[in-house]
Amino acid sequence: MSPDQSFARWVRVALAAFGVLFVYFVVADTYMPMTPQARVLRPVVRVTPEVSGRVEAVAVTNNQRVERGDALFSLDRDPFELALHQARLAREAVERDNALLEADLDEARADLDAARASADELAGERDRAETLLARRGIAKQRVDSIVAEERQARSSVAAAQARIRQLEVKLGERGGGNLQLRQADNAIDQAELDLEHTLVRADRDGVVTNLQLREGDYVSRGQASLAVVGDGLDLIADLREKSLRHVREGEPARVVFDALPGRVFEARVASRDAGVRAGQLPANGQLASIPTTDRWVRDAQRVRLHLVVEEPPEVLPVSGARATVQLLPASNPLAALFGGMQIRLMSWLHYVY
Repeated sequence: MSPDQSFARWVRVALAAFGVLFVYFVVADTYMPMTPQARVLRPVVRVTPEVSGRVEAVAVTNNQRVERGDALFSLDRDPFELALHQARLAREAVERDNALLEADLDEARADLDAARASADELAGERDRAETLLARRGIAKQRVDSIVAEERQARSSVAAAQARIRQLEVKLGERGGGNLQLRQADNAIDQAELDLEHTLVRADRDGVVTNLQLREGDYVSRGQASLAVVGDGLDLIADLREKSLRHVREGEPARVVFDALPGRVFEARVASRDAGVRAGQLPANGQLASIPTTDRWVRDAQRVRLHLVVEEPPEVLPVSGARATVQLLPASNPLAALFGGMQIRLMSWLHYVY
């Protein structure tokens, strides 16, 4: 065989191999897609204090495991104890003010009785004066004076009644239902709760990581101070849209973690995200921004899948660890066989890269 014939034969072999591999990858991407764009996500709790204050003590160290309810750090209690004492003093002041209002109310009611008695007496005197006036036994000027005094007494009665209503509204309900007392009790409860919140505890089991908090630091309410990585495991995989045409929830999958080469874990498809950020258009009052590109073939959009690992590794990978996911069609045994071979090959390659 001449060199030209040998070269032509190798060219035909290469073209045939390329054609077979091309068809294989097209079919594999359709019926048994695989992606190295997978990542482990573990629940990360950003611990934030409920109150602001100076850190008095840090009870944990970096990468220490904590259980739900364990103390993480504490704040200086002195300002909050002072606030609680002030709230209790405010309640005592309310009790004193209510006692003064009750005394004023009793006084106003006594004034009302006196004004009514005076008005009734003047009313009788007016009746007698009018009778004498009809008999010409009294001067008209004296009768007018008595009538004016009676009107003034009636005005004093109305004023006393108005003062009583004012004091009753200001005092409100008596006993435990009094508005001022309930507000004071609420302030005491809030001060006690703030004092309790000076000790920050873990909300879940996990590991404290990247601890930067130190004694003497000032932390603000609602501002994250440290992070606790939980024990859960959420595996996400990003695949091209067209590769998910035949993927259904519950279908089996295989996973290889970069940190655990040579080991293949069973998984299943749990859910699919309903959208990606590129499909979210904020209502910002501006005109549409249309991206421009001079590429003939645009990049394929990837969609995120969530998978559940059936038997996670004994030591969970770190949050953000990389993985490779192979989806296996449950209805096609041949595709499942080739998919299993693909992911096994990837598990071996992880020893190298």
